Amino acid sequence: MAKDKDVDKFAQELQKQIMEQIRKRYSETVIDHWQNPRNFRKIENPDGYAKVKGSCGDTMEMYLKTDKENISECGFQTDGCGTSIVCGSVATELALNKSFIQALGLVSADEILKRLGGLPQSDVHCAQLAAETLRRALADYLYQKRAQ
Repeated sequence: MAKDKDVDKFAQELQKQIMEQIRKRYSETVIDHWQNPRNFRKIENPDGYAKVKGSCGDTMEMYLKTDKENISECGFQTDGCGTSIVCGSVATELALNKSFIQALGLVSADEILKRLGGLPQSDVHCAQLAAETLRRALADYLYQKRAQ
């Protein structure tokens, strides 16, 4: 019983130290999206879809549903790191309930970084991946709409 308490105490202390290090490197917004990602889901029968492999090897998928005027649903999945999840989460929030023109104007790595309060240089490629994937999903929707 005492060993279990020692292990629990050690684990809690280790977790506290890890979170202290994370807080030194990332903003509270980044941590919030990391712990509570928004729109992390596959959307069946999307109106727009894209899958992009980033420079680091991470893959991201974006799914869009529309209500004719606006993006009514926006979801994403990734096999990437926590920062890829964070950037995908923010990208979907940028596009949700926006017109396609508004979304195209908002979706950029710079805008994602701005909303997050910045990222370490080593993680900037994650914002680029999320922005590119969303832009391609928007382009896919427009292409499909035009083909109809």
